Amino acid sequence: MTTTKTSAKPVGAWGKATAGSAETHHLAHHSADVAAVFLSLMAQPIWATRASTALGRMMSADEISCLGALVFIHDIGKLAPGFQAKAWPDTFGLRLIGHLEAGWHWAAMPRENALAGAASHLAGWPNLREWFAAMLAHHGRPVPMPSSGEANAAYPVLPDYDWRQEEALLGRCLLDWFPAITRATAPPPEPRLVHLFCGLLTLADWVASDRRAFEYAPRFSSDYWHTAQIRARARVAEIGLAVSPPLRGPADWSLISDHSAPRPAQQAVKELLPDERLILLEAETGSGKTEAALWHFAALLEAGKVDALYFAVPTRAAARQLHGRINKALRRMFETPPEAVLAIPGQAVAGEAKAQILPGFELLWDDGAVAPQRWAAEHSARYLAARVAVGTVDQMALGGLQIKFAHLRGASLSRALLVIDEVHASDPYMTEIQRAMVQAHLDLGGYAFLMSATLGAVARRRWRNEAPSDLISDANLPYPAVWTSKGLHTIPADPGGTKVVQMEIHSGWSGAEAAQLAEDAAKQGARVLVVRNTVVRAQETFAVCSVTASDMLLSVKGIPTLHHSRFAPEDRAMLDRAVEQAIGKESPQGGRIVIGTQTLEQSLDLCADLLITDLCPMDVLLQRIGRLHRHRRPRPDGFSQPRVIVLCPTEGLDPLTQYAENGLGAHVGGPSLSGVYVDVPGLQATLEQIEDQPVWCIPQMNRALVEAATHPEALEPLAARHGWMGYRQRVVGKALAEMRTAELVMLDRKVPFLDPEQRVLCFPDDEKIRTRLGEEGVILTLPKGILGAFAAPISRIMLPAHWSHGLTGEEQVQVDPGQTIRMTVSDMELHYSPAGLQKGGGNDV
Repeated sequence: MTTTKTSAKPVGAWGKATAGSAETHHLAHHSADVAAVFLSLMAQPIWATRASTALGRMMSADEISCLGALVFIHDIGKLAPGFQAKAWPDTFGLRLIGHLEAGWHWAAMPRENALAGAASHLAGWPNLREWFAAMLAHHGRPVPMPSSGEANAAYPVLPDYDWRQEEALLGRCLLDWFPAITRATAPPPEPRLVHLFCGLLTLADWVASDRRAFEYAPRFSSDYWHTAQIRARARVAEIGLAVSPPLRGPADWSLISDHSAPRPAQQAVKELLPDERLILLEAETGSGKTEAALWHFAALLEAGKVDALYFAVPTRAAARQLHGRINKALRRMFETPPEAVLAIPGQAVAGEAKAQILPGFELLWDDGAVAPQRWAAEHSARYLAARVAVGTVDQMALGGLQIKFAHLRGASLSRALLVIDEVHASDPYMTEIQRAMVQAHLDLGGYAFLMSATLGAVARRRWRNEAPSDLISDANLPYPAVWTSKGLHTIPADPGGTKVVQMEIHSGWSGAEAAQLAEDAAKQGARVLVVRNTVVRAQETFAVCSVTASDMLLSVKGIPTLHHSRFAPEDRAMLDRAVEQAIGKESPQGGRIVIGTQTLEQSLDLCADLLITDLCPMDVLLQRIGRLHRHRRPRPDGFSQPRVIVLCPTEGLDPLTQYAENGLGAHVGGPSLSGVYVDVPGLQATLEQIEDQPVWCIPQMNRALVEAATHPEALEPLAARHGWMGYRQRVVGKALAEMRTAELVMLDRKVPFLDPEQRVLCFPDDEKIRTRLGEEGVILTLPKGILGAFAAPISRIMLPAHWSHGLTGEEQVQVDPGQTIRMTVSDMELHYSPAGLQKGGGNDV
């Protein structure tokens, strides 16, 4: 092609450049930075162990150095003139090209003396192409091979930029800085190792691209490798990717708690050997499972088995509350405590500090600190690289899907103890994704700790890869229990742990009925928790109480409100804190009503005097009961015994097999069932357990209750008695279909990057893959300066999926502020108030 001579001669090939500026960092220097960080990561004992596990043997120093050499050329495509021209004053007619595509083009040009002869050494490596495919995936996803016929056109020689000279310089650096390539090769490309390599390279590239630690040097320096190594070691240590800081003392009980002795479930976990890599703890809510997990984390740290912790919970509300508890625990456990990152997208929180996201993705921390250890909090893709992070299961599950940065997440997580709370709580699709991610974590030698109060035998056996068993055997297994590779370990009964719960069925579940029951109890001094299955019913209940008992309602800044998912994120954060203050462990005495939805049922440390709940599946119901009488504290007269009022439809459950109501049952007109709780036979089994046994002893009855309402041998005869076999088959079929859907989108780390025909196994479109099935609502960006339900600024709000049809999220939102904020988007009117988001003023929700 014909080109025009550039007006300013380039200063060598650049690897990093500042937009709108002439500042650049030489390609050899950036390449050295990334390679130095990668080798520093591989020098950490835990990651070195994970890599060796993936390979099946210890990796030699020369093999590791060869991988470092491969990392050094990860940006080889940046040599292409069409890439370099992006930072030139003029592109001079060149076709601009991405460096990953250009990397494949470079590989398609076999030449003598490529990379100053260094390429001849690399060419002798077995299956080099497999490593090359993983290397070019360092921006978060595999890159397809372009047409090889375009290679020469991508690398023209220009008068003022000869890419071959720059390539030769990189080659001399390879030979000088990585001499092992002349005598050794990279290890065999075992798939798990290659996937781990891809993730660690992505992590290293992200770390080394931070100018705060790797200042630009535009002119090549032959001794820069020494500088890069010093910078890399320092940065890896200061952002928390090196060996964990020491514990304050031995990993005994006093490190975790002020209580004189651990509870039985906690002691049972402590007695397990630290070599147990998958532990499943089944124990009732309030039994101290969180502390048991932290004690196990301390034991693994002490034994040098892990360097980090990711604590996954079902909801954002639970993550926010647990985040505070974990930060408090870390201050007790460590002399120099790490700051736990709150892994919720759109927020930057580390320890007690919050950051404002500025233009250019810079952060301004509210405590004014410049803290390198908060690096992982700056982007959601980095959350799992934190020393300690608390977030939803979604952030962990993203590492198991064929989506961008899955390898980064998986490699980052590999050094951590992965804790998943409430493993029963996910649907079949989510559960399969989580299982795959946990298995991949274990395959690398990682450690996982699963917890549940209400895990059915079918689900537990699937987590443990066990064959199914019969109802009688499963229902009679001891509870609580710990499961390890050696099987079941019985946990002794907790002397003070029994909760005798009075179960009552109330026929009728309107908002007015729920409100009246709540008001009657609150007027007697009870702290009442009302959990509705849908936002609609919660808002109906709140509307009634707002008129007749507003002074007893949950409030934020003195404004009565309720708790559900249709609030702006800024308001939700305030709501989460308000709920804990209203009916948490340390909440004051006095009549109070907290109304909410499923956002209140899991992983929250709440302690109500009375629970009013809609009928729901047995495992969910037991979770809701876990928010009742959770701690020993004074109770008002008439509420010394735990009591649950279960709101049920007046016409029985048979109509729910034809249409959904209040989150139960499903509409059956379409090709698949849809609804919140679609398993009507399971709901009927739950109802019958309440009718047959109105007094429940928790936790002694937990196992039998769960199996009676979830085990196939219990549900199939029940469905037959009610004439629901066809419906039951559709429920089972829906679950199997969701599991199959999960299998299609999961990232299988046992599969090579290249298929047998040497094609890159690329990811599908990210937009079609999510951690949860079902449609997602659009997120609306609000004009600046809008105050939310509690007179604080809000910036965005998510619409429910069924309100989002035809919207993209790019629409302009017109806002009419007031006590009730009126929003108009497209032709839809929305109202936002302390009741949350409502459509058309609340008549169509």
